[in-house]
Amino acid sequence: MAIDHASELAPAVALFRSLGDPARLAILDRLARGEARVVDLTDELGLAQSTVSKHLACLRDCRLVDFRVEGRQSFYALARPELPALFRSAEHLLAATGEAVALCPTYGSSAPRGDNA
Repeated sequence: MAIDHASELAPAVALFRSLGDPARLAILDRLARGEARVVDLTDELGLAQSTVSKHLACLRDCRLVDFRVEGRQSFYALARPELPALFRSAEHLLAATGEAVALCPTYGSSAPRGDNA
């Protein structure tokens, strides 16, 4: 009898999907260096305010990002101290696989954008 691992893997799939968007990954990478306001993120990352706000909401829903309010400003920060270690592990894995991931016909940089992206 085959064991259905899909339900066991669903949280990991959701985590990696949350990290799979370039804007969200850029936001998390920036927040790994310290807290920031939406205006800081838009200026530093060159993203629209609505884009940053939408992705921060997603990252908050995933409990990867949290915020604190100071006056009328919100300061965003990583909610999980494990994230920088995950990023370092990913960098090591990417270095070990060379360009294999970037050249992947399904998910690589030249892959068609659509349902697989």
